Amino acid sequence: MGINKKTKWFRACHVNDVPANGGVCIQYQNEQIAIFHFTSRQEWYATQNLCPHKQQMILSRGLIGETLSEAKVACPYHKNTFSLITGKCLSSSEIDVIKIYEIKIEDEFVFVACE
Repeated sequence: MGINKKTKWFRACHVNDVPANGGVCIQYQNEQIAIFHFTSRQEWYATQNLCPHKQQMILSRGLIGETLSEAKVACPYHKNTFSLITGKCLSSSEIDVIKIYEIKIEDEFVFVACE
């Protein structure tokens, strides 16, 4: 995903606020955003925190892993898995796609693109 130079960013948290191979939830305006640090891949991801299956704000507490080299998060309640790259539900074609945010790390802070 290329970063647009005109993209507006907000500082979400310090890198140390996000557990290795885990996630945290941050609030930005009226949205809850899940931020994940996949340390074994040296990659960062940001998604909506809302799991569309049962409309619960829980994705930041999900387990991250990979399938066929695609990073994913599993909802901690119902185990539905979502691509951290595309947002597509990998475990069911009947569940909505989750929103993916651009993310970058600068000076030990996590920045998320805002619209």
